[in-house]
Order: sequence, then structure tokens, then C-alpha cells
Amino acid sequence: MSRELFSLNERKGYEMDFIQIRRKLHQMPEVGLEEFQTHTYLMEQITAITQNKPFVEIRQWQTGILVFINGTQPDKTIGWRTDIDGLPILEATELSFKSQREGFMHACGHDFHMTIALGLLESLSEIQPRNNLLILFQPAEENEAGGMLMYEAGAFVDWLPDEFYSLHVNPDLPVGTIGTRVGTLFAGTCEVLVKFTGKGGHAAFPHRANDMIVAASHFVTSVQSIVSRNVNPIEGAVVTFGSFHAGTTNNVIAEAATLHGTIRTLTQQMNELTQKRIKEIAAGIGQMFDCQVEIDLKQKGYLPVENNPQLTRQLIDFFKVIPEVNLEITEPAMTGEDFGYLLSKVNGVMFWLGVDTPFALHHPQFNPDERAISFAVKQVSSFLKAQIR
Repeated sequence: MSRELFSLNERKGYEMDFIQIRRKLHQMPEVGLEEFQTHTYLMEQITAITQNKPFVEIRQWQTGILVFINGTQPDKTIGWRTDIDGLPILEATELSFKSQREGFMHACGHDFHMTIALGLLESLSEIQPRNNLLILFQPAEENEAGGMLMYEAGAFVDWLPDEFYSLHVNPDLPVGTIGTRVGTLFAGTCEVLVKFTGKGGHAAFPHRANDMIVAASHFVTSVQSIVSRNVNPIEGAVVTFGSFHAGTTNNVIAEAATLHGTIRTLTQQMNELTQKRIKEIAAGIGQMFDCQVEIDLKQKGYLPVENNPQLTRQLIDFFKVIPEVNLEITEPAMTGEDFGYLLSKVNGVMFWLGVDTPFALHHPQFNPDERAISFAVKQVSSFLKAQIR
């Protein structure tokens, strides 16, 4: 791919300065349902793009925004979704436009996602299409499953798409690459919180106490057998506990212990099985160590992102004949994405967008290649135009 392909001068007909908008958004990362400054800035841009276009309607839900382009003779509604929240990460880049909110960062590329969505809105609203188009600016992807919250609150009344599409930046793919697959693209996740309560005591008299470090350790070890002995070897599952807190000092037996972990599976059926086995193991540990075990499983709306086979093949067929696009069939990833909830309600497709950076998603030095923005606007708008014309 030559750099000329992604020149900003290529954006004939676009008045937006994608780079300026992305950098502005990058400076204002906000966590889910608190994206107030982001919401205001997006509304300013959306209002400017849609002025004097009576066929466009705007609806707001908390910090979320829905923009509906009414078609002239609609047979269906096509949906495009972007997420708008940032992460509680201290940025460690030396960018001139680094985050202006200490301790927060757009380390997952949502600043890219929003900029691309604004570019799509401008391109796709130039002329009133035949079919309807919904562009969703969704809050709280990272923490509260904003797509599920909006759906359950009725934000999509009369505007629910017949097909939903979305993308996510991928640091491992070069600029100019679109990657996807038929079936599950991202895993479903479930947050796991476990608290063990027993009887503390002096380290010299273990027989007079009930050691919760030992109980919790047995639990962590036992849970590992779920993947090795309950999951089909050709399927995928992960159970990880990243936080273990117990005790106060070396010579006191801990009366309590808490664990915080995550489940990752490629199917919802496997997620539910893993949750069931964790509950059963917790009950067994409670009996074995004569202690109280409280377990809280929070999946919220983080279901597996399962691409519709027919629509995915249609998207693959569209992009594979475009010389500027490097199309890759990717493997499923154990990362989670709340777009899976919307895809459990509406057929659709999610795909990767290559942004070519050595730093992983959620890394404090994450810095995607900005050339990917104009590439995505051009290529994705051509795909969506084919769906709504």
C-alpha cells in the first residue's frame, strides 16, 4: 500500500478534517455513561453535517446519539454502530494531542471509530438514499454494555435496523486491511466476583481457624479443570482470575478472601456451561472448607459477537474485489465487545480495521496509524451505499 492512497487530499467532496476531529476526540476520553464532553462535541459535528437535510432525524439517549436518515422508498433499515467511551488508563504517549484528562485515555480506538462514523454520516447523507440508515453513537461499550442498555430502554423504537454493521481497529493488521470471518469474531465475556468468609486466627494454631487463603486457592486451582475437562478441545474458553486479595500480615490466618476474574468463550452455550460449573465448584469448596462462598456472575450484554453467515459472505465478496482493500479471514479473538448483544437481536457483521501499531489495545502507548481513517470512510461508505441505494 502506498501512502498516496491515504492522502488527506483524496477526500474530494468531504469538508471534514478527519485528523483534526480524531485528535480533538482523543483529548477528551470519558468513561461509560459519563461521556458528556464527547456527547456535546459529537452533537456539534452531527448538527453541522445534517443541517438543511430534512430527511435526517436525531434522537438522544443519555450520552448516546442516534441519527436516522429516512429513505425515499425504504424496504429496510441498515445500521452502523460506533462506540464513544474511553478507558481509565494513564496515557504514556508523547503525542502533541495526548489526553487532557489525567488518568483517562482513548486506548481502544474509539476516537477512530467516532471519526469514521462522522465521515460515514457526511458521505451517506449527501443525497437522500432509497433505504433507511441508522448511525448509532453508543456509550459505555467498555464497562456497562451500553448497547444492551439502549435496547432495553427502548431507544431503538421504530428505528431498529434490519442489518447492523460495525468495525474495530486492530493494531496487528496493516493499514488498508479489513479482517473478518463467518461465525464468532469476538468472545462472550462474564465478570466473576467471589468472596470467601471463614474464621481467622493465629498462624500457630491453624486447627482453631478456617483459612480462607487455602479455600480460595483450592477454588482457583479447581476452576482450571473447567477448560481442561468440560470444554470441547476444538472449542475455546478462558477462565482467568486476575485479582486475589486476602489477609493482613504474615502470622494471622485470613478470615476472608476475594477473587475477581473473567470468563471468555466463543459461544453463549459454552459461557453458560462455564458459569454453571463455577457455581458448582464454589458450592463444593464451601462444603469442603466449611465456609461461606458468595459468587456474583455479571455477563451483562457482553455476548459473543456472532457474525451472520449470509451478510458476512456478502461483505467479504464486496471487499475482496476492491484493489485498495487487503481482505483477511481472521481467527476468532478472546476479546469482548458488547456489539454481540445487538447482534443477538439483529443480524449483522463486525470486522477489524487495520491500524498498524506495535502497541496492543488498552496499552498506554496505543497509537494507531491515522491513515486508516480516510481509508475506512471511503471503503465502508462505498459498502453501505450499496446497501441503502
